[in-house]
Amino acid sequence: MKRENPDLFGAASNERDVGIARTKSRDNAREQDSRLSFEGRLTRGLLNSVGNPPIRVTLWNGESIFTATSNPVADMRIANRSCLLKMLINPELYFGDAYCNGSIEVDGDLVKLIEAVYQGLARVRSTGLRSRLSKWLNHGHVNTLSDSRENIHHHYDLGNEFYKLWLDLQMVYTCAYFSSPDITLEQAQIAKMDHVCRKLRLRPDETVVEAGCGWGAMALHMATQYGVRVKAFNISHEQIDYAKARAHALGVEHRVEFIEDDYRNVNGRFDVFVSVGMLEHVGREFYPELRRVIYRCLDDNGRGLIHSIGRNQPNPFNPWIERRIFPGAYPPSLREMLEVVEDWDFSVLDVENLRQHYALTLKHWLQRFENASSRVKEMYDECFVRAWRLYLAGSIASFNTGDMQLFQVLFARGTSNDIPWTRAYLYN
Repeated sequence: MKRENPDLFGAASNERDVGIARTKSRDNAREQDSRLSFEGRLTRGLLNSVGNPPIRVTLWNGESIFTATSNPVADMRIANRSCLLKMLINPELYFGDAYCNGSIEVDGDLVKLIEAVYQGLARVRSTGLRSRLSKWLNHGHVNTLSDSRENIHHHYDLGNEFYKLWLDLQMVYTCAYFSSPDITLEQAQIAKMDHVCRKLRLRPDETVVEAGCGWGAMALHMATQYGVRVKAFNISHEQIDYAKARAHALGVEHRVEFIEDDYRNVNGRFDVFVSVGMLEHVGREFYPELRRVIYRCLDDNGRGLIHSIGRNQPNPFNPWIERRIFPGAYPPSLREMLEVVEDWDFSVLDVENLRQHYALTLKHWLQRFENASSRVKEMYDECFVRAWRLYLAGSIASFNTGDMQLFQVLFARGTSNDIPWTRAYLYN
């Protein structure tokens, strides 16, 4: 009998082959499940729920569960039933806690393990119920005036000696700018500060207000290298003391004033507003207050720059990092970030994403942290070391997989025509 449409028969044959393969796969899964204990089947379900990443999980009873089709990138050992059950209830929070207290051990590259989970989650679409449950279980801290001080104290007042162990020489704790991937961290942090200053086109004797100044490196760089006068605000007592000591040592107290106070209390009029790495700590519900501060403090031809960790879509921050490392943190989407400047007649002049620069910055930090881990353990304890290792490794994974972004937004008063024609000024 003559076939009128050979392709139709071929397509039907392919569909049958795919159907047979799926049936065999389901049969194999059922057969494997029949050999697993109840806890083993729960573990298989857990791996399924995060997109079957290439991670081998070994339970306390010796069972090994692996659901991916590619080779494992790392092995994870779960020490007891209690740890597994907590992971099933709230994996986003309890994985971190279990890793820190030793209930979970990882053999292999921790960064690759977390990347595999993030890539798996990207393949799994969360149900509305699951998403709502996660938000209910993992509600974050708020950033009122009193709570902000406590949240900042939790992270930044751990001790300057701790941060000196793994940051660059100027203690810059924000994304660096690598003109080449093989320059040093010190060079890249100076390059970042110059990149910001060039975007702002700083001129000698202009006035600058900085909201959230860290240990003072940016304010001191603007004053010493660009000749501006800076008022820098921060609510971390240890950071402000350190910054004041550096200003005194450099002999620039007359050009830089470090003020231990909340950004909401900024007053006066300035040519430039700059905030590098603070927006993450503001909280979206307080963006209108930050907007009012910027509006009232910028002169008629004023301009500003906000540098912040961000996300592609609005989502809560990782609950373990928000509770254990960075209370009150919320990285905004670009749309949310623009809410800070769009409503009150500011013009957005430039937007840049430095995501890969932050991944590389974090790699430098993690390597230096690991080199100093024995000293960190002496200062704190093993749980602290594991927590910060996980935080840094998880952050690298977030930026590598595109889960997190780093946005720089340049803006000016809408009525200002003091705007460059091209971007040549950034590179000359």
